Order: sequence, then structure tokens, then C-alpha cells
Amino acid sequence: MFNEELFYKRLTELRLSKNVSARDMSLSLGQCENYINNIENKHNFPSMQVFFYICDYFDITPMEFFDMEARNPSKLKDITDKMKSLNDNQLSLIENMIDNMK
Repeated sequence: MFNEELFYKRLTELRLSKNVSARDMSLSLGQCENYINNIENKHNFPSMQVFFYICDYFDITPMEFFDMEARNPSKLKDITDKMKSLNDNQLSLIENMIDNMK
């Protein structure tokens, strides 16, 4: 079950994967400079509206935000979009490559 503790962890994980400071992210969301830092330090919790802004900021859906198995959902989406134009042989090669990486 997803709880507040996982929310804080996920927000931090996504922010770090984007390689952006809490301050820069806060300002990009139109918030005060310590807004994200306060959330990550469990002093605040975003409203639903700000949560949607956070998802937009990461270019992910709310469902992708809560998918803890996807380490970098934005990158995963980009790769998936690129793979849609590949033929069956190319997809098989990628599948084999992924299997070998596991």
C-alpha cells in the first residue's frame, strides 16, 4: 500500500533522477523556494492541484508517480514511444538485449 512515507521517498527519487535541486523545482512550480524541501522533510504535503503540477513537472501521470517499480518513468515513456515505430525484428533484438542485462 502506498503511504505518505512512500510519497516523500518517491518525490525525492524522481527529483534526483531529474538532477534538479529542491529549490529549483519549487520555483519552477511557482512555489516559495523551500516548498519541495519542506515536503521531502515531511513538514508539508502538497494539495491535489500541486500534486498534478508535480506530475506535469516530471512529465508523468499520477499513476506513473505511484509506480515504485519504474525508477525513471519519464525516460521509460520516451523509450516506449520510440519503440512503437520499430518492426518485429528490431523489437526482438531489444527484448534479447534487455534479457541479457537482467
